[in-house]
Amino acid sequence: MKSDPPRSRLETTIYKSPEGEARILSLYDSLQEGLGVSFDDRLVNTRFGVTHVLVAGPEQGPPVVITHGGNSITPQGLRGLLPLLKQGRYRVYAPDTIGHPGKSAQVRISSRDQSYGQWLNDLLDGLGLDGAAFIGGSFGAGIILRLAAYAPRRITKMALFVPSGIVAVPLASMVFRISLPYLLYVLFPSRQRLYRAVQWMGSDIEDDVLQLIAAVFQHVRVEALMPRPATKAELADLTAPTCVIAAEKDALFPGEAVVKRAKEIFSNLKVVECLKGATHYSSKPDLEYANERMAEFLEATA
Repeated sequence: MKSDPPRSRLETTIYKSPEGEARILSLYDSLQEGLGVSFDDRLVNTRFGVTHVLVAGPEQGPPVVITHGGNSITPQGLRGLLPLLKQGRYRVYAPDTIGHPGKSAQVRISSRDQSYGQWLNDLLDGLGLDGAAFIGGSFGAGIILRLAAYAPRRITKMALFVPSGIVAVPLASMVFRISLPYLLYVLFPSRQRLYRAVQWMGSDIEDDVLQLIAAVFQHVRVEALMPRPATKAELADLTAPTCVIAAEKDALFPGEAVVKRAKEIFSNLKVVECLKGATHYSSKPDLEYANERMAEFLEATA
């Protein structure tokens, strides 16, 4: 079952055109169907607007909330976690991040203050959950850390993969490897410039993911700011077991820097690894390994 939430006439759209929105939602449905997993749709009210959530797994299973990467969509984030989904052990809740592509309200909120923490706190209330385990990659990891600063006791454990919210993006990478190729593609779109614009992510990007990225670049007013790095003081009350898996050659969040700072700011760090040679968009072997480590972590801390 698929449902599109009602949208306020006063709400600002993140899309450049209605046709662009339709294109993104078509890719959303196509990627969701390709997962081969049965989902229910939930609409949850938050102080920032309606949030659409994909729900899968046994009703009595331990709850796990999965947050996806920035300027992307939930089915793409879930595809990287298919082994977890297909275990059939966990009750998985996968929200479309508010203000990003997908079926939630198009209200863009700040990743620099407590807004995302408040959003996830409201989401748990609306789902009837006192707490949950959290898994997040890239931008989605930084969102979880905003909840860790705002309402830490609602996190029972968390696994963060190529995470934002721990170190800042190196300026040179942001300007020369990411922003400039992106702008050149948007201004003068071509297949060659698309490859250059995503080169920093890695070399193993599938064709349908490239289609999604191209559609987002063309049709979405992208969110340029990453969640700011959490401080040790902000996370002082966080006692949840934590798993951090970084990628050595990640242009956004260099793995060794992430590992070093993770050891400084998390008081209950159970797993911390830097995948050698890995980039922000993981190769199949790296992704399989990360899934195994996160699954082991969830089981060991159950």
